[in-house]
Amino acid sequence: MIGAVKEQGVSRLVWLSSFGVGDTYRSASAAQKLMYRTFLRNIYANKELSEKAIRSSGLDWTLVYPTLLTKAPAKGTYLAGDRLPMKGNPKISRADVAAFMHRAAHSPEWIHRDAVITD
Repeated sequence: MIGAVKEQGVSRLVWLSSFGVGDTYRSASAAQKLMYRTFLRNIYANKELSEKAIRSSGLDWTLVYPTLLTKAPAKGTYLAGDRLPMKGNPKISRADVAAFMHRAAHSPEWIHRDAVITD
């Protein structure tokens, strides 16, 4: 992906990751950590490798870490931050994640930053 982006002269990359990958693991609940270490271990390991490549790519990247995704309609009232306090089993609609990613792609606010996003 990084090679193709550079080949096309694109400098902006907004990448969808998963809550629990990288530094966001520390904010996860004990139940979430158990799931990440067992069922999602290989997937999350691959995500961490891709994120390392993105961070060192020279691109204007943003890594997006949504909490549990739902099919609910967009609320437009989500929270986004480098780190957010997590309680219970936080969720966010795919529509709100898409809206955030679109906004991030068209603004310098999130360049070279991680964005945890939840309702």
